[in-house]
Order: sequence, then structure tokens, then C-alpha cells
Amino acid sequence: MTDTLRPAEPASATETGDGQRKLKRSIGVVGGTLLTLSCVTPASTLFVVVPDLFGTLGTATALTIAIGSVLCIAVAFCYAELGTLIPSAGGEYAMVSTLAGRLAGWLVFVLSLLVVVIVPPVIAMGTADYIAPLVHVDPALTGAGVMLLATLAGLLDLRANAWITGVFLVLEVIAAAVVAVLGFSHAHRGAGSLVSMQVAGAHGSVDPVTAGLVVSGLAIALFVTQGFSTAVYLSEELEHPRRDVARTVLATLAISTVIILVPVAAITMGATDLTELTGGDLSAMVTAWSNTAVGTFVSLCVALAIVNAGIVMVIQNSRVLFASARDKAWPTPVNGLLSRLGRFGSPWVATLTVGIPGALLCFVDLDTLYGVTGVSVTAMYLLVAVAALLGRRDGHRHTPAWRMPLWPAVPVLLIAVLGYVLVQQDPAYLLWTGGITAVATLYWALYLRPRRDTHWLVSLPEDTRS
Repeated sequence: MTDTLRPAEPASATETGDGQRKLKRSIGVVGGTLLTLSCVTPASTLFVVVPDLFGTLGTATALTIAIGSVLCIAVAFCYAELGTLIPSAGGEYAMVSTLAGRLAGWLVFVLSLLVVVIVPPVIAMGTADYIAPLVHVDPALTGAGVMLLATLAGLLDLRANAWITGVFLVLEVIAAAVVAVLGFSHAHRGAGSLVSMQVAGAHGSVDPVTAGLVVSGLAIALFVTQGFSTAVYLSEELEHPRRDVARTVLATLAISTVIILVPVAAITMGATDLTELTGGDLSAMVTAWSNTAVGTFVSLCVALAIVNAGIVMVIQNSRVLFASARDKAWPTPVNGLLSRLGRFGSPWVATLTVGIPGALLCFVDLDTLYGVTGVSVTAMYLLVAVAALLGRRDGHRHTPAWRMPLWPAVPVLLIAVLGYVLVQQDPAYLLWTGGITAVATLYWALYLRPRRDTHWLVSLPEDTRS
């Protein structure tokens, strides 16, 4: 069985029971960008993920995120080209399976599944810290509530969700802007501090940030703007995927980089000392720069941003599971359930499948899994770059698609850099991720490969538009 791109089977040949397989094309590039930006969720990334970077990188945090954003331009080029060449809700796995082989595509699917399972509950648990000005609740219970709320919203029509997430997105952009203005207006150090490479050490000492620490931090820096890939997952619901996927990917990366990087620079310059910056208590900094009311407003905006991210991540993740079932990655009864569509056109079983376990994971210690997420994202980007390198051979050379500039130099350079970043990660995280992919490879060898004529048949919808 080859890996060539082919249209999806007609509905009459499906195993869903209700005869429906297609997602509804209901959003344009603006709605897609709003949903994709909401998955990047700049404010929650700024307040939940970035403080960990401040703790290890200090004043080098902005520089590390900037380097990661430059790398993400090359990654975005790969996603934009492959997403218009192969517009499938399967995202990375559909692209890689078609161009680099079905085993490679399966491993990408497993890596993406790791990311989509871990990230939403981790971010959701951060909600408790930012509703603290109003009420003190257990982080696990709060995170579980956010995940269940996001799951209910994910069952609705995608157009409705675009408006909901759009309103939340405006609030979180306002919060990020407030942080930037306050940080710059209370600057205690100049712009040179952004490259001073210092972090607070034990007993008030100042430690240098080495190049090795920056390279290690790039895995998380890549994750900071990782959500731009959501545009590819939504390609079956975009009205003109051949055109709008690339526009959405590139616009989202540009906007999210500005929204995140500018406040990070402001915080670095506005922190009273290196110890405060390394501590990473951004809410306390905002309150110190202004007053309690402003600090409360920003905190509540961040809480809404986290809810917003949860909604979009559940939407994205359910589409991945829906596509994997349509492509027969699982035993037949499971495929039938996961590919069912509800009254609003959303894959309701797949939505519940990603949402409910996400709520349960809020009661699990996920600190170590942050490192696994960074390794998974880096490895996934590397395989996407390999697919982009192979994307213009044979029959795909003349397929209508957006084409990146400087090909093949961009994917070749990206493969080299990401490979180096990957081997610099903590061995424990590499072992965890490697063990999971080893189990996935066994599943491929023992179940999928012997059923190659009937399972893991990566497909595209018949109504893909130019």
C-alpha cells in the first residue's frame, strides 16, 4: 500500500453508522486566525509558561524566545506549504504520512497526541492562581472545571466558538498590552539587559546563563508559539483551505510573537532586581507597578485566556482524533465511535474523549511532563521539516499549494538545528518520550502494519477547494 494522497472514501463506505464523515466548512481566514491565536493563547502562555523560563534563563528569556520565534518562521513555512498541499484535520500526521511514509506519520501522530493530552490540563490548572483575587480554590479542581467547560463549548458549532474565543482573545491581548506598558514605564534597566545573560543564583548571587542553557530552553521557547499549527487542523473547516491555511499560519505566528515577546522584554526591564525577575511572580509585579485593581483585572483576563485556550485545544485535539478514526488508526468499533458527528457538526465522541481525560489529568502531577512536551514538540517539528523536504517530489510537485521561499535550504537548516536542540534536552525527558514512541512503534508493527490494506489509510476530503 502506497502513501500517495487520495480523496476520502464516499460516505456510503464508512463505518460511522450515521453515514457522515465530513466536517462543515464554516469559517474564513479571520475566524481561523482568531481560533488559532486563541490556541497559542498569548496571555496564558505569558503568565503560565514564561515564568518557568525566567526561573532558569533570567534576563536571557526574551533572547531565547526571540531565537525560538525565528526558528518558528522556518517551521511555519513548512506548515504553510504542507497544510495547503495536504489540507486535512489530521494535521502533522496526514502531512508526514503522505510524504515521508506511514510509519513516520504514525510516530508524528503519537507525538502530537502526547502534546494534546498534556498541555490543556497543565495550563488549565494555572487558572486557580489568577482567580485568587476573587476566590481561593484547589488548582486541580479548578483545572478540571475548566476542562469540562471547554469540552462543553467544543461540542458547539465551530463558527460560534470562533466568536466566543474572539471575545476572550481581545481581553487577553489587552492584558498583555497592560503588562507591556507598565513594564516599560517602570523600567529599572536598559535594553542592554535583554542580552545580559544573567540569572539569580543561591544566596543572592548572580549566575551567568550559558549558551547550553539557552539551547536547552529552546524546546520550551518553541512551545511558546506552538499553537499556530492549529490552522492546519482546521483546514477541513476553512472555506478556502488552499489559500487560507498559509495566511492563517503565518499571520498567527507574527501576531502571537509580538503579543508574547514585547511584554517579556518589558518585564525583564521592569523587574526591580534579578531575584524578582527570576522568581517569575508576574501578578505581584503588575500589582507593584500599578495597584490592586489593575492587578486583579489582569489576573482575571489571564484566567479567561486559559479558559479560551482550553476551548480551542479541545476543538483542535478532537479533530485530530476524528481524523485518526476516519483514517482507521484503531480497531473498527473505536473508529466508528470517534468519527461520529453531532447535531452541530462537531465530532462529539472525539471531543468527549479528549476533554474528560484532560479533566482527570488535572489531579496528576504533570511537572515532569512539561519536559516531555518540549521534547515531543521539537521531534514533531523535525519530522514535519523532513516531510517539507520531500514535499515537491513526484506527483506533489505540480499540486496547487502555497510554496515556501528558499526551499530546500529552509527545511534542511531546520532539520539540523532541531536535531541539535533535541539531543541537548534532559536525558530523562528523552527516555520518557522515547519509551512512549517505542510502544507506539510496537503497535504499528503488531497491529497496523499487518492490516495495511484496511487500516491507517490517510485521506483527504473530496471537497478540498483551490
